[in-house]
Amino acid sequence: MKEDAAAAGRSAVEHIKEASNYLRGSIVASLADPVTGALADSDTQLIKFHGSYQQDDRDLRDERRRKKLEPLYSFMVRVRAPGGVVTPAQWLVLDELARTHGNGSLRLTTRQSFQVHGIGKPQLKDTIASVNRTLLTTIAACGDVNRNVMCNPNPYQSALHREVFDWACRISEDLTPNTRAYHEIWLDDRLVAGGEPDHEPIYGRTYLPRKFKIAIAVPPSNDVDVLAHDLGFIAIVDDGRLAGFNVSVGGGMGMTHGEPATYPRLADVIGFCTPDQVLAVTGHVVGIQRDFGDRSDRKHARLKYTIDDRGLDWFNSELASRLAHPLDPPRAFRFDANGDRYGWTEGIDGKLHLTLFIENGRVHDTAECMLMTGLREIAKIHEGDFRLTANQNLIIANIDPAQRPQIEALLATCRFADSRQHKALRLNSMACVALPTCGLAMAESERYLPSLIGKLEQVLEKCGLANDAITVRMTGCPNGCARPYLAEIAFVGKSLGKYNVYLGGGFAGERLNKLYRSALSEPEILAELTPILQRYATERRNGERFGDFAIRAGYVSEVRAGREFHA
Repeated sequence: MKEDAAAAGRSAVEHIKEASNYLRGSIVASLADPVTGALADSDTQLIKFHGSYQQDDRDLRDERRRKKLEPLYSFMVRVRAPGGVVTPAQWLVLDELARTHGNGSLRLTTRQSFQVHGIGKPQLKDTIASVNRTLLTTIAACGDVNRNVMCNPNPYQSALHREVFDWACRISEDLTPNTRAYHEIWLDDRLVAGGEPDHEPIYGRTYLPRKFKIAIAVPPSNDVDVLAHDLGFIAIVDDGRLAGFNVSVGGGMGMTHGEPATYPRLADVIGFCTPDQVLAVTGHVVGIQRDFGDRSDRKHARLKYTIDDRGLDWFNSELASRLAHPLDPPRAFRFDANGDRYGWTEGIDGKLHLTLFIENGRVHDTAECMLMTGLREIAKIHEGDFRLTANQNLIIANIDPAQRPQIEALLATCRFADSRQHKALRLNSMACVALPTCGLAMAESERYLPSLIGKLEQVLEKCGLANDAITVRMTGCPNGCARPYLAEIAFVGKSLGKYNVYLGGGFAGERLNKLYRSALSEPEILAELTPILQRYATERRNGERFGDFAIRAGYVSEVRAGREFHA
């Protein structure tokens, strides 16, 4: 196994990881430093592996600079919850941490997990320790390792969900970093004299060149956008039984404005594996990226570039050489959508499931809706579980039918709007956090998209399209956290108040979109999209989706491969 790339030409982060003593660095000293609300520069990289990002309130930067104050630093903590499943007791702890240590809100992420923002440095250790005490964790929620493993929530196929969810948990556990640094720093778990030294049998001393993402999809639903991931497993079901998985590799969303060598890419489906092969396939795909990924340029360090640089045939050959048994040819499957099914559903076991629309994943109380309070009260009486979807929504799952009236009453009391009160465009929208906390954001996203959706809804209403689903996604930068390059309409921040507009993504997440116009303001966005939507209303074919129409009508060309994205 290669421990690292050649010493020459490695990125600065590679040197930080190598010198960190398996992710310890000087984090303990940084946390104890009372002079600043920040960590040492090298520790801001290492703390990602522990599940946290250092941030500051960008709304206050200029004011604090004028007062000669350092930025108002805080920390985001991200929880790792495979498949997005948590118990009511775990929900209550996260709710309390968000209100006592964070900014008073919980955020449901696009990777079926939680983020708590606004945590001060003095509260960071207690926050992470409290998460751990719930039997959840934050380790490897960020950093150059495998992130949270996603899987289809599948409330209407209860037995199959249990099996797929079990695989998500097993993959997550298998790829959890081996270092004891997390336990020492956050949980005061000291290594006893004579204990085994740290080692990373999967990752090596410098871990992966960049982040790594895995998802499990259950056709015909592609709600996890499986082809956007480094590694995907697509469940193949025969006569109601899980026969195995098609394997996909090389997906990824991130890119950089103005750098055509960076691009989003859809994964390639390379074969079929039986369930007993899953962990071997996972370990060896990760191992190939560990050994051959680019450690000199972090913008070129994802598996998608490793595959494009060396070729898919090379990758398949390398994987076959490592596996005890080669993959079988992929089996037939189809996807029909990548959104969520809202409202009440009954599972095969008689339990009920309620999918709630949580706009952009923000759980908080407002004057209009006391959502955070309402979900807290539901968690106190709920006997099933909560499931976070990949579209930032929430499933109150495994509800005893006798509890349905009580849960509906609590939602009514907190004035939660039933999904039927929203138009289809809003129900199929998604946004990243962006400003004011994300340091990469170039424009607003979460705070702005609801307003833009409202204006587009007026256009659709006049066109007779109010009930037609069109996927819309917005990000504050091109890194792609809300998977914008799969949307039928995407807005990607270019500068404050300006967005690149992309059209033509596949409704089921099976096709990339393409740049239509660059750096548009809101009036320009509405001026450009209104006539396109009007034409769609009058010229679309039977059953034709908006993304397909945008290509057929010539607004953008079809994109199937990442290298075609900028062409």
